[in-house]
Amino acid sequence: MLKSSIIIKVVFVFLFIPFLLSGQEIPAYFRVASLTESMDAVAEKVKSSLESKGFKIIGEYNPENKDELKVIVYTRDDLKKICFGVKDRGALAAALKIGLVKAESQIVVSMLNPVYLFYGYLRENIPDYTDLLDISEEARKAMQSVGADFEPFAGSVKEKKLVKYQYMIGMPGFDKPVELKMFSSFNEGLEIIRTRIEEKAGSCIKVYEMVDADKQIAVIGIGLYDAEIGEPKFLPIIGEANIAAMPYELILQGNNASMLHGRFRIAMHWPDLTMGTFTKIMKTPGEIEDFMKTLTE
Repeated sequence: MLKSSIIIKVVFVFLFIPFLLSGQEIPAYFRVASLTESMDAVAEKVKSSLESKGFKIIGEYNPENKDELKVIVYTRDDLKKICFGVKDRGALAAALKIGLVKAESQIVVSMLNPVYLFYGYLRENIPDYTDLLDISEEARKAMQSVGADFEPFAGSVKEKKLVKYQYMIGMPGFDKPVELKMFSSFNEGLEIIRTRIEEKAGSCIKVYEMVDADKQIAVIGIGLYDAEIGEPKFLPIIGEANIAAMPYELILQGNNASMLHGRFRIAMHWPDLTMGTFTKIMKTPGEIEDFMKTLTE
């Protein structure tokens, strides 16, 4: 059994993670399968497959409030332990995502590549490389029960560039977050944010929440339903195929609430976005920032 386990690990490293080698391209997404079942049936298959490998479903929702779009958010205790241990907002990398898009009579299942997210969010702070590879492998194995295509799509970024990602020189990176508010305490901040999200039901929805009370860290994924500034406005422009990028998140660390800048967050999750298309949503990063601030007031 030990020998078989080693062989499986070697095969995985050579077939699934060749892009981890320095200078190689890391795909942002994998197209897992196109299925003729209903949206609900596919969603249940995805969730049960992930749970079979020890992952926990922490949220799901319909981006743009459209039945044709669905995102399933999942994590695992070992992943949370690693990510919440990275002080510079590493907890954001603990939320992995699967996207479902109804296209005519089929449901297209996509997967945000965990390795892409780890490099983009944990960067040089990755504390346990081997464990992260194991988690990525388990996520892929789980999704093999749903489909076997695993076709990279929607762009890729070289490893060296991804750990210091900027869409263009002068644009913000991961290390230039938007500071939303300083509260008097972690508990006060979490209570206010939860309350504001409930008050704004209809224009937004809480998709998931991960809280470590001991470390005083909370990550909250928020669906942006506002038709004027939210997902219904910008997702059809930049592309719904990358739906596993959503939802947008804010993070509370201690008494400080912040979010990733839209000119980083959106660009990194749509790596093949052209400048021409990006200019069509020029106001979106600021509009998201303004809305997130209302959730902290």
